[in-house]
Amino acid sequence: MHTQSTRSPRLALLAASLGFFIICLDVTVVNVALERIREGLSASATELEWVLNAYTLAFACLLLSAGALGDRLGARRVFIGGFALFTVASVACGFATGAATLITARVAQGVGAALCVPSSLSLLNASFPDPRARAKAVSIWAGTAALALGAGPVVGGALVDCFGWPSIFLINVPVGVAGIWLTRAYAPDTVRNTGRRFDLTGQLLAVVALAALMFAVVESGRLGWGDAAVRTAIGCFVAFGVLFVLVEKWQRHPMLPLSLFRIPAVNVSSVIGLSLNFGYYGLMFAMSLFFQRVRGYTPFETGLAFLPMTAVVTVANLTSGALSARFDYRIPMVAGQALAAIGLLSLRLIGSSSSYLAITAPLLAIGVGVALAVPSINTAVLENVDSRSVGIASGVLNTARQIGGALGVGVFGSLAVGTAGDLVRGLHTSVMLAGVFMLAGVVLSISGLKNSASKEQAGAVCEGLPR
Repeated sequence: MHTQSTRSPRLALLAASLGFFIICLDVTVVNVALERIREGLSASATELEWVLNAYTLAFACLLLSAGALGDRLGARRVFIGGFALFTVASVACGFATGAATLITARVAQGVGAALCVPSSLSLLNASFPDPRARAKAVSIWAGTAALALGAGPVVGGALVDCFGWPSIFLINVPVGVAGIWLTRAYAPDTVRNTGRRFDLTGQLLAVVALAALMFAVVESGRLGWGDAAVRTAIGCFVAFGVLFVLVEKWQRHPMLPLSLFRIPAVNVSSVIGLSLNFGYYGLMFAMSLFFQRVRGYTPFETGLAFLPMTAVVTVANLTSGALSARFDYRIPMVAGQALAAIGLLSLRLIGSSSSYLAITAPLLAIGVGVALAVPSINTAVLENVDSRSVGIASGVLNTARQIGGALGVGVFGSLAVGTAGDLVRGLHTSVMLAGVFMLAGVVLSISGLKNSASKEQAGAVCEGLPR
């Protein structure tokens, strides 16, 4: 029986951090295993893209609704349920005998991840009532994401080389068991908001619209944009996207309150967040194929090749926070995107025989640039959104970032694999596109945030949002 006396804020923080760590780890750890998965399951290039995107898409589609579900049923209960689903799905991934089975299990992992993330923050809020202690706990929780992103390629490469590709999923099982036990034993219950409604109609429309978009992007590399199935998918995306907007406009308890988009900081941060993840995760996918197919690296060597880019994330994140505190959040936002754009455009010059230094220098610039920009977009939301709506505004931002990551893998994959079999030429096209998006983000950062709404104005805009 869970009682007041068994609560332990530190162990609750450990449980929440374990969940967030393996959820973020699974975003990057799979990249270095793609070639071994292809060999083991006889998977096509398109199926490899779905192995990554099935997880990200399910995560993105359900992130906003999962927060409402946690409010209604209790964050502790939803976190345990999500963690359990993620753990069981990881077992299914590890024992998958075909690409279709693996993709289905990855969808289940994404659902579990979406249930965990908003609820883990609610658990921290309940475990640390003191604002200073809570801020420290959240910074530790957020730091696990940077650690996971940095460790993912190296850990994944080592596991794949030593134990085979299933090990990158089965390693989640002991972590999941430990996290569930710690949550049951030491995390507090949270107040349930039974008045919070679940927007089932909006959720279903969002899933169909985004799934159709991803189908069109991923399959265009194999079928071409003129194919009937791709065109039908684009039509479904437009139709269901319009229906989603109409439903959310008139819904009493919308999954996505459209009034949030009257706040410039939400619009700008969401677009930039989508662009940053588009370039970063798309590049991770394409460069993993480049290192293993073109350069002949093993999975572990591929992980080490990514290490300069991923290792700087934590340091650059801290630098971004210091710059935002001392000057203005637009400084690291602009500088980060500009640096990432330079790195992406520089990759246009690499070839199959380029030196490791020639490849690493642009990757390092991209890692530093993205890590500088990401905290600044979160700060922009926090400083320009009324405190009553920070949770849902952050959910919008994170959903945009997840969608950007899925689109990046789809577009980079379609171009890199589908350019007449020339992976290097397709990679050049991909990085040019992502670099242009980053430069557009620089312009948007400078022009779009000049007249950001004050918190008082944001409060007026957000009146009537679901509490």
